[in-house]
Amino acid sequence: MPTTTPDLQSLIREAHHVLVFTGAGVSAESGIATFRDALTGLWANNDPQQLATPEGFMADPARVWGWYQWRRQQLLSREPNPAHWAIAALAQRGASVTVVTQNVDDLHERAGSEGVIHLHGSLLSTHCFDCAIPAQVPVDPMPLDGAAIPPPHCEHCNGLLRPGVVWFGEALPEEAWQQAVEAAQSADLVLVVGTSGLVYPAAQIPGLAWERGATVVHVNTEPVPVAAEREYSVVGPAGKILGGLNEGR
Repeated sequence: MPTTTPDLQSLIREAHHVLVFTGAGVSAESGIATFRDALTGLWANNDPQQLATPEGFMADPARVWGWYQWRRQQLLSREPNPAHWAIAALAQRGASVTVVTQNVDDLHERAGSEGVIHLHGSLLSTHCFDCAIPAQVPVDPMPLDGAAIPPPHCEHCNGLLRPGVVWFGEALPEEAWQQAVEAAQSADLVLVVGTSGLVYPAAQIPGLAWERGATVVHVNTEPVPVAAEREYSVVGPAGKILGGLNEGR
């Protein structure tokens, strides 16, 4: 197990393809609560898993839709943090950079990252529950409190529209998964940021890269167990650790 702190500047400078794999810890630094946080309001009064399953949606579409519309409003009130900006700036250093995220927000894109691969979908997208055709639904400008709101109907099949996130029991988007696997197979450096690697199958991506010879660096507020060469754990806030990566090149 490596005991030395890696020289991230050197690793990034020497890399040809950097894969940045992000989780909820990155968004948490922008004030977006992680799924497992003990929160107030709706998160405390409802079981999130009941609001994040196809069965929950079918049982009470208005409750689920209203809750997600409220979440969308909350998201749009947040801004990218230094970690998002630092990740976006990596692409300016010359190496190829691929961002694969488990997050359902658009903060990477708002910071300037391009071609972000969303393994768990996007909170700001919608599609039909029945035919899966995407639809555009604006966020309500009026303040919401999570009260039940009947979801709109699909203009193609009249089915109900649903949030474009991956719910419990659903498969990851096939195209996004294949893109992530391909990125892992070609990366020579992986920055695993804000995730302890407990959510599968997404958590397989860093391991796939390591098996192909990549160096893997975990950046997290809690130590991440590592038991292999070319694998490191750096403990601290992502914004602080990544904030200096683009300096002094």
